[in-house]
Amino acid sequence: MSAVAASVDREAARLTDLDSAIGDADHGSNLQRGFAAVVKVLEAEPPGTPGAVLTTVGRQLISTVGGASGPLYGTLLRRTGKQLGDADRVTAEELRAALRAGVDAVAQLGGSAPGDATMLDALDPAVEALATSFRAAAEAAGQGAEATVALQARKGRASYLGERSIGHQDPGATSSALLFSALAETAGEGAAR
Repeated sequence: MSAVAASVDREAARLTDLDSAIGDADHGSNLQRGFAAVVKVLEAEPPGTPGAVLTTVGRQLISTVGGASGPLYGTLLRRTGKQLGDADRVTAEELRAALRAGVDAVAQLGGSAPGDATMLDALDPAVEALATSFRAAAEAAGQGAEATVALQARKGRASYLGERSIGHQDPGATSSALLFSALAETAGEGAAR
């Protein structure tokens, strides 16, 4: 989560720029504030298991990140953490299954699906590619985020623009790709593009 926070901090201005074209120009600043709070919480009281880390982070994001991003990222991480349970160690396959549960919860909460130009366009292919490697997941997330440029947004604030949303990369998909790049980097497989 520290690697995600650092990545969000580096990319906050770009995320906000992406959001200014199709949203309310606060995605980067909101996530930056949320992940700064996450780092403080994790340093103050480090949870003992991977699942506990993710549920703690999810709760913190829900309480500190405004807009839709807080509930969506909070749901993703809390559901993933709950799925992992109290295990001290987690295999790649267990993480993949838990992330699938988290992504499915995001889809349900947002009423969206891949192809709607949302964070799911990065999350869904990333979880599928986790069966191969963390790096493959990061690359799939990055490609999914880039693919939102050609899509018309069907959910969220960007959907109000209709066809004018085409040609703009979704900021939520972009920040989701940062999450998987940080995971690959932390796992020692290097960050994707």
